[in-house]
Amino acid sequence: MIREAVIQCVHMSCAYGSSVIVSDVDLEVRRGDFVGIVGPSGSGKTTLLKAMIGAISPVHGSVDVGGDVRLAYVPQVESVDWNFPVTVLEVITMTRTKGKRWPRITPAEREEALDVLSRLGLAGLHDRHIRELSGGQQQRVFIARAMFHRPDVLVLDEPTSGVDVRTRHEVLHLLAELHAQGVTIVLSTHDLNGLAAHLPRIVCMNRTVIADGSPTEVLNPVVLEKTYGAPMEVLQHGGMPVVLDSSGIHFPAASPVP
Repeated sequence: MIREAVIQCVHMSCAYGSSVIVSDVDLEVRRGDFVGIVGPSGSGKTTLLKAMIGAISPVHGSVDVGGDVRLAYVPQVESVDWNFPVTVLEVITMTRTKGKRWPRITPAEREEALDVLSRLGLAGLHDRHIRELSGGQQQRVFIARAMFHRPDVLVLDEPTSGVDVRTRHEVLHLLAELHAQGVTIVLSTHDLNGLAAHLPRIVCMNRTVIADGSPTEVLNPVVLEKTYGAPMEVLQHGGMPVVLDSSGIHFPAASPVP
């Protein structure tokens, strides 16, 4: 059975001024996919995600999103101003304010928000200030904020950036659970072994798509050198690829997605 395409990038290029950041990308995301986009800093990962959600427009080619497809975006947590005086519940519900200066929600919306928080392991934290939470809890709050939209597709930019190993495991398993519940997931990551190696599909990117396939198909020395511009060795450990850089130091590992 052929699954419905929810996002299609066709010969798509994006630029900031005269600088082309993403060039001639052909990429299709189908309903039920769990896709990781990997590449070095400056390779266009964030730009590609922003084009997918309509935050920026291509200068060439097109991005098509299914007419009834609901998208939700989770930015890098590092880009958030944690000094803004807002509670966890307000962070989530202000997405439905429709231009109001401060969220006023119905009892039904409050219950729905509390239910989303409970599903993501944040029950009882709704009245806490966002800056009082741990890094892992903050990341979960922003995933909860996105899930409050009831999305078909969840798009995340570096969801494990700047977090410790335990938090990375928690985020990985949370995303696996959401995927199992029917959410299509697209994310960017620099974490080859800790996250990308455990996903069903990886897109290697450096301004354009270098390779697209399963971890065993694309995490190989030839593709990785084209992507990162440096030699990398790939070993097999427990049936999974482990990437080492040219100095022989491997990227951090994580437990497999259940």
